[in-house]
Amino acid sequence: MNTYYNPADLKKFGKISEFQKPLGDAFFAYYGQVFAEGELTAREKSLIALAVSHAVQCPYCIDAYSADALEKGYTEGQMMEAVHVAAAIRGGATLVHGVQMMNKVKELSM
Repeated sequence: MNTYYNPADLKKFGKISEFQKPLGDAFFAYYGQVFAEGELTAREKSLIALAVSHAVQCPYCIDAYSADALEKGYTEGQMMEAVHVAAAIRGGATLVHGVQMMNKVKELSM
């Protein structure tokens, strides 16, 4: 099946420094620090990353963090619940911007 998204490209992520090495290297150093054990465990960060992957709709991230979360012992139910949390936050963020629309409509209707 031909699609714009090629799952094989995920393996090329490490090569993004090729066209701009200093910035790519800085990103990967930061990325590594973010996902290192800290006040949150690497396991907790994996589930957060899975939820955020869905919120930002990154198919590469969804693939990577689905596999990572499974490897770190999360169940299918826990992973889907995290996706629902992301969906609720994204939906709420859309709806709360309705207040801006309501304010503008009220202003224009006066």
